[in-house]
Amino acid sequence: MRFELRDYQEDALRELFEKSERMLKSSEQKTCVFKAPTGSGKTVVVAELLRKLVKEKKDNILSFVWIAPRKLHEQSKKNLESNYEHDQLLTCSNFEDLQDNKIDQNEILFFNWESINKKNNIYIMDNEQNNNLSTVIQNTHESGHKLILIIDESHFAAAGEKSLQIIHDLKPDVTLEISATPNLKDIDHLVSVDLQDVIDDEMIKNEIRVNPEFLKIKVGVKEPDDIVIEQALKRREDLKRKLEKEGSKVNPLVLIQLPDQKSKMVDNMDNVVKKLKNKHKITEENGKLAIWLSEIHSDTLANIEKNDNEVEVLIFKQAIAIGWDCPRASILVVFREYKSKAFTIQTIGRIMRMPERKYYQTSELNKGYIFTNMQNIDLTQEYVKDYVSQYESHRNESLYKPIKLKSIYLKRQRERTRLSSKFVKIFNRTSITKTLKSKININPTKVVRPILSDGLITNIDKAGEIEIKGQIEVKASAKGIQSRFDDFVTNACKPYAPHDSSDRMKTALYKFLEDEFGLEKYDTKAQMVVLGIENYQVFWDAINEAKVVYETEVVQQVLKKREQDVTADWEVPKVVSFKGEPIEMKKLKSIMQPFYSKKLSRPEENFIKRLDESDKIKWWYKNGESEIKYFSVPYIDENGVEKGFYVDFIIRFQNGTVGLFDTKSGRTAADADTRHDGLYKYIQNEMKNGKDFIGGIIVESNETWRYNDKKEYHFDENDMSDWKILDF
Repeated sequence: MRFELRDYQEDALRELFEKSERMLKSSEQKTCVFKAPTGSGKTVVVAELLRKLVKEKKDNILSFVWIAPRKLHEQSKKNLESNYEHDQLLTCSNFEDLQDNKIDQNEILFFNWESINKKNNIYIMDNEQNNNLSTVIQNTHESGHKLILIIDESHFAAAGEKSLQIIHDLKPDVTLEISATPNLKDIDHLVSVDLQDVIDDEMIKNEIRVNPEFLKIKVGVKEPDDIVIEQALKRREDLKRKLEKEGSKVNPLVLIQLPDQKSKMVDNMDNVVKKLKNKHKITEENGKLAIWLSEIHSDTLANIEKNDNEVEVLIFKQAIAIGWDCPRASILVVFREYKSKAFTIQTIGRIMRMPERKYYQTSELNKGYIFTNMQNIDLTQEYVKDYVSQYESHRNESLYKPIKLKSIYLKRQRERTRLSSKFVKIFNRTSITKTLKSKININPTKVVRPILSDGLITNIDKAGEIEIKGQIEVKASAKGIQSRFDDFVTNACKPYAPHDSSDRMKTALYKFLEDEFGLEKYDTKAQMVVLGIENYQVFWDAINEAKVVYETEVVQQVLKKREQDVTADWEVPKVVSFKGEPIEMKKLKSIMQPFYSKKLSRPEENFIKRLDESDKIKWWYKNGESEIKYFSVPYIDENGVEKGFYVDFIIRFQNGTVGLFDTKSGRTAADADTRHDGLYKYIQNEMKNGKDFIGGIIVESNETWRYNDKKEYHFDENDMSDWKILDF
């Protein structure tokens, strides 16, 4: 199964391919590191890289070795086999599958480090059949193949002395190391994915919260372990209810990681199992509990990765943390160990993924949660510092009264650069309108690969042709048809990104052929009909017609107005968590206490000082940005693109009036006209509905705070007479 690549994945793929091309041309062995956060889809990107290299680097015969820690190589092999099953461009093999004691062209040999690192293993040892890794690698090189070595989770073992020796013996032309936390010494190239890009694309949770709202817990005489488990399960139930409310069938999973003390592993597990059974009615027998230890594997582990699986709790140890993928895992329970615990990106990586590869309207569903009885956790890695939230600010409920603002969150636009699912319906509709069925020859005489020039088909009769003689039975011929069909689809997608659009294009074609002629999806016969000399131009014309309609009905509408997610009765969040190491500041009238910030601008700092000093202010709230939980109004920027404006301050005056103010100064004030227009329209509309609002862009001028609430925006710092003074 192929996933549509996200924008950051496309960028990484493009850069990896360019660097791979350069390295393959070199006479020396080269190494490239692909650094990307857990959950960003590293394997998907590398799978597409290998496909692209095989399809486009025709001047090289390529073979591949894929090495990973523990059982991860099996998972990677399974994922790549699924990815390649429809085009069969690459073959995924274990050592036992190799033919002629070599890695064949476009073949990937999968290993794990343990199997080749241990002494006297069959892959390294000489034997009578010369059936060992050294001989296989030698034969592969002597056959003129370029060897590309992929080291998955390279931080795990690739730097060890024995591993380095194995890499040296493999003599790869190109080595690609994949890791979230790689060793960057002695490398030739680096391709990296930024954590924020993955968050922005809604692939992983936007933060991990540690012991959320623990200050509210009434401990009593409970044991620390009991409190941690109890709070984790309460959070699970809360997430489950919120998912159901959003129409999702995802069943959130709690992971309980046992201390890595081998002598006490079973005792610890028995203790946790008893607590789960006696206090929470969670057992293996009722299907709600699974155990994954080296010596114990529950029957309930089957299909645990599926989003709707009934298992609610998984007990495991650190060993499965490497590469294990279960996106519905949202909560991690970690118990105190004798030694200090350093939280790494691998530790929290198990709860980073979004189960449906999108964010939900309820902000709590877009976060992961860690519950622990440790007094201190060591956030040593940069990724972790920027991702894990240990600090919380709580809304002052004794002071707060609902304000019921209308907040408008603008969803991201993807249809501008890729074909969406709407294209399938449009193609089906336009193809029927154009009587496509009546023009198709279901038994074409030839399959062609015409020359494409600027979107026109030329020399269709002189292009490479394949005579069709009955059913194609030879595997190589089927691969040839598949390759030509993929080329057709790639060209047909343009100007939309082929990687993100090809699946939609194929679905449209296959659906038409299945509905009208009963041809099965992915069948070579269906592909031959599209590529048939009598049909080729007909399909091309139908696709172009559908793309014209798609441009009108989808793309142009997207450009005019982005899809909105409206919160009719928005309120200041009850809890706001902070990543990294924010500074706690004493701000008296902040509705969120304690008040945290990494840095305040000078206008913000000065404005807050005046707010805290004023008897007319009941409370104020410093708004966040980018997320749906924060207050936002739409505006049109200088390029005509609709965006979200996250107004800096929401103020509740003593008389009940709500103020919406955005602090600016100098150049930022001069360039604030488009944001002003959006805020002005919002306030005017809400006042028509009976709301009591004031607000606008606000600046400090000669110790006086002035704001613009007029329809027309004009800023001249030497003449602020037409700006209204804010009466504090």
